[in-house]
Amino acid sequence: MFPFNLTHADGSARRGSLHTPHGRVETPVFMPVGTAGSVKGVTPIQLKATGARLILANTYHLQLRPTADVVRELGGLHRFMGWEGPILTDSGGYQVFSLGGINHITDDAVEFQSHIDGAPMRLDPRIAMDIQSKLGADIIMAFDQCPPLPSDLDAIKTAVDRTIRWAKDCKVAHRRTDQALFGIVQGGLDLSERRRCTQALVEMEFDGYAVGGLSVGESHEEMVETLLPVATWLPKDRPRYLMGVGTPRDILAAVKAGIDLFDCVLPTRNGRNSHAFAAGGPVKMRNEQHKVDDQPIEADCDCETCQQFSRGYIRHLFNAGEMLGPTLTSIHNLRFYQRFMARIRELIELGRLSTIVEEYPIASPAASQDKEDNQ
Repeated sequence: MFPFNLTHADGSARRGSLHTPHGRVETPVFMPVGTAGSVKGVTPIQLKATGARLILANTYHLQLRPTADVVRELGGLHRFMGWEGPILTDSGGYQVFSLGGINHITDDAVEFQSHIDGAPMRLDPRIAMDIQSKLGADIIMAFDQCPPLPSDLDAIKTAVDRTIRWAKDCKVAHRRTDQALFGIVQGGLDLSERRRCTQALVEMEFDGYAVGGLSVGESHEEMVETLLPVATWLPKDRPRYLMGVGTPRDILAAVKAGIDLFDCVLPTRNGRNSHAFAAGGPVKMRNEQHKVDDQPIEADCDCETCQQFSRGYIRHLFNAGEMLGPTLTSIHNLRFYQRFMARIRELIELGRLSTIVEEYPIASPAASQDKEDNQ
């Protein structure tokens, strides 16, 4: 039910399409993040107008509230969110290890506390699969352990051992044929552990493969050095997903390495904080220089924000504390990312991906960009 067709290549960069029960997705693709079943600040209609086709929702947060049972009772995640296109849900593993107060971890499960009210919770591969089955996303993720950076080699090996074991358990527990299951490669910045994890997951024959444990504090150069070999070890005929990435330059580097799917909170997080993306670099909408500027955020952008509103007006909204300011900037940022990905796809078809930095200096390896923890 999930054919993945590759149509063009430019070096290791791939152009293709992934078919899901809720529609076809052109790759490489960027997924806006709808953590709690909502991409912050925008409606599904506005989100679709930005060009988004595949979005991500967060298993951990949805299980805390309203719970997967409630989502299922209300018709599944697509109906619950009012989103007709494909959805990917993570397994909750990253959030458990980064947000929850961990009480106990074994090779079988993690027991932790809700970051909302401190209630005790348990998550293991079977529970993660059951939750995601109830949510009903098109693509679901195996339960994994993401080691923090920095971690010593023993801690990384332990996390990889558990990731491999839990991946096997997820395969056994996975029942729905209308959901594609992706395995997640862990291993920190240690290439030998990355290779061991990759080989074990490939032998299990997942529908696709994700690279986790990056965008957690390493440098851009460290990310690229880790990603380049890992991408070559993954099957060519399956989609490849780099979790939690990221900035335009990180995405471009990963596309060049052969990655197909991306997600990140930056378009809406930055939008809420008055930072707009533009091809030449970020635009800070609160700055005094925009006070009487009647130009749009970006002159050649076709988004609703740039077609109707000036920088001066948007600056006024932020300074007046109006909700519309973050919404309009988020809409622009979401459209910026979709235009950026569309241009990447076009240039791969033309065999000219290397020229994109001429149009998008923000994606240059030398561009100065803040790196955040985005998974």
